[in-house]
Formats: sequence, structure tokens, C-alpha cells
Amino acid sequence: MDIIIGKTAGFCFGVKNAVDNTMEELEKGEKVYCLGELVHNKQVIEELISKGAIFIDNIEDAENKAIIRAHGVPASVYEKAKELNIKIKDLTCPKVLAIHKLAIKYSNENYYIFLVGQKKHPETIGTISFCGENCSIIESLEDVEQKVEELRKTKLKNVAVLAQTTISLEKFDSIVEELKKHINNIEVKNTICASTRLREEETKEISKKVECMIIVGGKHSSNSNKLYEIAKKNCENVFFVETKDELELKKIKSFKSLGIMAGASTPKKSIEKIVDIIKKT
Repeated sequence: MDIIIGKTAGFCFGVKNAVDNTMEELEKGEKVYCLGELVHNKQVIEELISKGAIFIDNIEDAENKAIIRAHGVPASVYEKAKELNIKIKDLTCPKVLAIHKLAIKYSNENYYIFLVGQKKHPETIGTISFCGENCSIIESLEDVEQKVEELRKTKLKNVAVLAQTTISLEKFDSIVEELKKHINNIEVKNTICASTRLREEETKEISKKVECMIIVGGKHSSNSNKLYEIAKKNCENVFFVETKDELELKKIKSFKSLGIMAGASTPKKSIEKIVDIIKKT
């Protein structure tokens, strides 16, 4: 069997930075509180817990110090931490922090801000809090008309569009195109992470060349789910797994060529275990 492993598969910089720094904190032997899931990967979370990490949902539950995850958090969390004298180790992805700065800039300049992203995704929830009062989240094309009406009620002249770092470029472009049909003065900032775009492009290319694709990633991972959708468009046989235990080996081994791609929250060792078991079977 010919196996093609994506060069861009696995941890992106932001996730690797968050995991590595958390591991360093754990090695100090002190209590390590993580506000929310550090990354969208069950295996990574379980490993961190086994080493002593304590995951909390509210900053009030931390003692002395708390880690901010790669996705970022709402502005109110920083304010509450300061009020409670809780130190913050901010491991928010630098790309996400850059969007927060853009959001603050546009809000201060009296822009209406459209944020293209998943409404319930932690990154989006964090970013929208920096956008001020005049903003909307657009999740799909179906949202555009209603959100444009909300804009018109404010009577603001300037409009900016930002994006969740892991949103599909295809979706972002289609929503921007639709917005431009309704709005003349619009400033578009494509804040999608470059690694997200490259990973999607590579998934598309590999899935066109092979009989079977395996996407490795957390079921709650936005970018992993998108890779699965892309692969399905180009390959009839696509499997979405979190670990080697979910592999349907008999089916997979019946194909002559196989492509493997992994989401940004998938550790390298998870990919290696899957490749190893396929080769040995």
C-alpha cells in the first residue's frame, strides 16, 4: 500500500506552544489550572490531566495562577483575574491575539465589525468580546441578510470583516462576496491562519490522488471537521478517527493507496501510531 502523509498534518504553532508551555509549568510541581480545554484533542487533555493539570470552567476556581488556552478567552476573564489577583499565563495563539488587537482598533475607530466564525467556538466567543457594541457573528450565508439589517440600524458608515483563524477560506470568501452585494464601504481582513489554509489545500490535493483518506483529529475540532469535509468531496472512502483504536483496518487495508491528514490539535505521536499499525497489519 502506498501511504501519503500530509506535510502540514498535526500541531500548528499556536497549539504546540500552548501544550509545550503547559508541560513546562507541570514540571515545576505546582498546581496548574487551565481555563477551558487547552486544545480540542481528548488524548492531549487526558495526558495533561495525568501529569497534574486541573481544568476549570471559571477563572474564579483558579488558585493564584491560571493558563489561558490557545483559543483565547473573552476580555472579561482578564478583568476578573486582575480583580481576584490571579496571575495569567497567556498561551493564546499569537494569530488570535493579533485579531483581538484588530478588533479593538476597529471598534475604537467606530467601525461595525462582522466576525465570520462559529458562534459557539471558544475562539469566536473570545474575539467578539473585543469588538465593542457594534458587531455581529456571521456563521453562514444564511445569516448575512439579517446581520446586514442589524448594521443598518446602527447607521455606521464604516464596516470591517474579520475571521476565526480556523474557518474555511471557501466559506469566508463566499460570505464576504455576499456582504459586498449589500455594503459599499467594507474593509476585509482575512485573518484565517496560513497553516489552516495550507492544511486544507494539502488535504484537497492528497484526497484526489488516493483511494482512501484518514483524517485524524478531535471530533470537536473545527479544522479537523473541515478537513474531513474537504476529503469527502474528492475521495469516496474517508475515515475520521481520533485514535488508532477507531481504525477499520480490514476496510483500509483493501485499498492500494492511502492518504493521512491530521488537524491542528493532533499530536505527532497520534499520527505515527496510526501509520505504524497500518503498516504492521
